[in-house]
Amino acid sequence: MTTVDETRVEPSGPPIPEHAGIWGELGELEHTLRYVDVPLEGGVVRTRVLQAGTGPELVLLHGTGGHLEAYARDLAGLARDFHVTVYDMVGHGWSDLPDRPYTIDVLAAHLVSLLDALGIDRAHLSGESLGGWVVAWVAAHYPDRVNRLVLNTPGNIANKPEVMARMRDSTMAAVRDPSDATVRRRVEFLFHHKEMVTDELVNLRRRIYSRPGFVQAITNTLVLQDPEVRKDFAWDPAWVSKVTAPTLLLWTSHDPTGGLDEADLLLGWLPDALLHVIDDAGHWPQWEKVGEFLDVHRTWLLTGKEPS
Repeated sequence: MTTVDETRVEPSGPPIPEHAGIWGELGELEHTLRYVDVPLEGGVVRTRVLQAGTGPELVLLHGTGGHLEAYARDLAGLARDFHVTVYDMVGHGWSDLPDRPYTIDVLAAHLVSLLDALGIDRAHLSGESLGGWVVAWVAAHYPDRVNRLVLNTPGNIANKPEVMARMRDSTMAAVRDPSDATVRRRVEFLFHHKEMVTDELVNLRRRIYSRPGFVQAITNTLVLQDPEVRKDFAWDPAWVSKVTAPTLLLWTSHDPTGGLDEADLLLGWLPDALLHVIDDAGHWPQWEKVGEFLDVHRTWLLTGKEPS
């Protein structure tokens, strides 16, 4: 038997980066990536779904104009403790783009129907930005489907018109002109450390935003930034107080969509909620602060204890 010398020399040139691309994150993770037909109000939405791991059910939702790769840096870590599901919401990513307004009730119904299609009775739900709004709505209106909640930088709880306008204008500009410059500006909006925005992440969005029909699809999503449409779904104690699932508010020190004053609003409305603030991060702590994001989810979802 030949003995192999495993001694390694330091690689020449630049060091191997901590994040070596999406496939660098998923390369050693056993997972499935497939399309699931999800019934939605008389039709079917072909929905892109990635699943990995074993353990309690955990479903993660991305934000406005997003896609399941928003969680690429977290999936391997979460899959050690959970059966993780991430997916492209209706009208997003590479899921179907039916021409209809994607209001919160529609996005919530799509999630519940996806749970049915996947045979998941109850799950922990963690949603970022728009995804946080959706999972909170599900917890209020479908309480028997939810265990614990994480609302990750859910954004603009106070329904500020200037935040709605900034979200609408920057997103629409990137989809109408999916050039490197406009899409990069849109992705950089999500980050406190803008140097972490990779060419891969920008070009992935450019491909999605260039899909036939995506201008109409994002228009259908951005109806939620119209105050007249939004008023029927806006964050309000009338429905937020119905969320009985234990809830963790996951805020950051540099979220461009809402400060800690808005977290305080939710703490006053939710019957059972705690707040955890991740420092030195923007709207995507799941990408900028992976270790803390994973630790917070493990502690809260597995033990129900306040993360340290």
